[in-house]
Amino acid sequence: MSEFKGVWVFSEKFDLALEMLGKAREIADKLHCELSTVLIGSNVGERANELTRHGADKVYLASDPALEHFQAEAYLGVLHSLVANYKPEVVLVGSTKNGKPLASRLATRLCVGCVPDCVRLDVDGEGKLVCDRITYGGSAFAKITFRGKPQIATVPQRAFEKPSPKERGGQVIKVDVKIESACTEVVGVKPLESSSVRIEDAKVIVSCGRGLQNKEDRVLLDELAQVLCGQVGCSRPLAEDRKWFSEWVGLSGHKVKPKLYIACGISGVIQHVAGIRDAKVVVAINKDEQAPIFEVADYGVVGDLYQILPALKEAIKKYVQ
Repeated sequence: MSEFKGVWVFSEKFDLALEMLGKAREIADKLHCELSTVLIGSNVGERANELTRHGADKVYLASDPALEHFQAEAYLGVLHSLVANYKPEVVLVGSTKNGKPLASRLATRLCVGCVPDCVRLDVDGEGKLVCDRITYGGSAFAKITFRGKPQIATVPQRAFEKPSPKERGGQVIKVDVKIESACTEVVGVKPLESSSVRIEDAKVIVSCGRGLQNKEDRVLLDELAQVLCGQVGCSRPLAEDRKWFSEWVGLSGHKVKPKLYIACGISGVIQHVAGIRDAKVVVAINKDEQAPIFEVADYGVVGDLYQILPALKEAIKKYVQ
């Protein structure tokens, strides 16, 4: 019998940890083992019960003032110590800017593999974790299994639905761990200018691409999004190249699942389409009738967004009044 047993979940982003618990619960039930979470931070003990209500059987709580802010070396030391001691067979880590390098460094210390950005998870007939991740710029899925244990994978936001909380029993285990001294020092934190609402949670997204000529013209999208009670997004070039936005929708950015996605002046390269593949309805507005975005859109409008968006806004205002 294998010495490895159990499914573990960790993310420094609490909402993502809750999202992963639903799928992790399914995996743990298939493997007939316990589902545990690791909670790291300072004064975070009050969150432990919420984790058990969302499916965790055990919560390993590492609370220390030195862990108040994410520090790669410190968090890695805590996670590595726990995994090496308790030997779970599956470790799922939130695929965030901090989580992905943390998972890969953990895998390196344990001399095992790590599969990043898994959007589907299952268990095969031999009890091995099966991971699907998007590859070839969003045109295909790679199906990956592991040769050793623990099996480590990272999971992006919105890959799985957050389970409904239930009143259930759970065990909170406070652990004393040695905190590794950091090789780096945080001298200041400056938050990015971003919306207070996560774009992954938006039911309506009005998104723009290179067809938007000036940064100030974003007001056209803001006004339409306001009428629709939605949020504004963009393609990668407007955030990375023009620096008009801090975040973007796409394979390398946010993967979204809105009920309505309006793509304004977006050509529709495969990397962007990979980020909206789960949108319920896609509406494309583009002057180029040959734009690839029309191939994936449910509705297409060939025309200038500078004329169409104001007219669309006024028409919707009349409808909702």
